Amino acid sequence: MDLQAIADELMEGMKTGQEGAKLETLYAPDAVSVEALDFGQGRETKGIEGIRGKHAWWDSTFEVLEADYRGPFPNGPDRFAVYLQIKTRNKQTDAVEEMSEVALYTVADGKIVREEFFYGS
Repeated sequence: MDLQAIADELMEGMKTGQEGAKLETLYAPDAVSVEALDFGQGRETKGIEGIRGKHAWWDSTFEVLEADYRGPFPNGPDRFAVYLQIKTRNKQTDAVEEMSEVALYTVADGKIVREEFFYGS
């Protein structure tokens, strides 16, 4: 897959809630995910299984009430960004929060090899 096809496929997964199901086809086995904050297990997760675990944690912790996904925004032959604005409900506390973030993806050899998340207010 080329960069645009990967970006489009990932965006489709985000919009349909199937991003986790696309990990095998879109991500390299040794992909790295970097969060802006440490949620208790470090900022960096290495490997597709670790990234799968992050998706499972998110799905078990939050319900997405509203979402606006914009992009992808390509940058050169190997990167693209996505803008997300979401409203969530914490399944344990019922707290409702709104957040915005930019996700930056790096692609090599037809797979996502790195994702980085930047949070806004």
